[in-house]
Amino acid sequence: MQFEISHLTRYSYDRSVRLMPHLIYLRPRETPLLKVNRFEFTFSPQAQVSWMRDDFDNLPASVRFSSDSATLEIHSRCGITTADTEPFDFLVRDTALLFPFDYEPLHRFNLSIYLMPPTADIQEALRGWLEQRFTVRPRETVAWLFALNQVLHQSLRYQRREDQGIQDSMTTMRLGSGSCRDYAVLLVECARTLGLAARFVSGYLFDSAINGSSPGDMHAWVEIFLPGAGWRGMDPTHGIFCTNAYVPVAQAVVAESVNPIQGAFVSAAPAVAQLSVDVRVRQAVLALTGGEP
Repeated sequence: MQFEISHLTRYSYDRSVRLMPHLIYLRPRETPLLKVNRFEFTFSPQAQVSWMRDDFDNLPASVRFSSDSATLEIHSRCGITTADTEPFDFLVRDTALLFPFDYEPLHRFNLSIYLMPPTADIQEALRGWLEQRFTVRPRETVAWLFALNQVLHQSLRYQRREDQGIQDSMTTMRLGSGSCRDYAVLLVECARTLGLAARFVSGYLFDSAINGSSPGDMHAWVEIFLPGAGWRGMDPTHGIFCTNAYVPVAQAVVAESVNPIQGAFVSAAPAVAQLSVDVRVRQAVLALTGGEP
């Protein structure tokens, strides 16, 4: 599928401020299954952009602004192509067909940062929360993962949150609600508690119900490492395995490290900021050319 993505972020301040350097995670990650056909930034005030590679091979932009301003606008536009693959088009090694399974020593070494569980008290709380809800546990690994994903999807209530930051898993369990970011953090910690390598993913989702006609937002989900299949995306917000409608931008061990826009401003007096975001993801329409058949 081909998608067009427009992402406009606007900060309005009640006085002119000095904008410090920003780190911006908005460019989709190119993979064998995802190609970025074009990508462009526009800024107000003007800015100098330098591309970087972070610890997880993401491609953030390091941005330095040319002047002080009472507004900051960051607008990214891109066109991408994703491969038409089915979400379950993968094979798992025989050693991991049934759950629980053990990673091979080399895998365990390579995946060690993604296997690090939360603290003992959080693990205990997670196990207790799952014990009450995850009552039917299939033996086959993929079916087990699907069931775990469904537990989170059915046990929590989605709540869009405008405030910055991510809820910790204890708060999400206590409230029984959260944003997609909060769902993803909870699933990561559940997976690691149960012995699976998991990482947080930030990106975009094409929702056919919206289809680009209404403003949306970025999305967050989880990738689990399965021997033989590699990293497989799971979206607890929707209770499904990720399809080619998901467009990853950045992945990391800790969710906060890949917040889309990271930066600060300096003001001689306290300044109040207002934030507005407009994200639109639409499926591109291919134009057919040629004469009569």
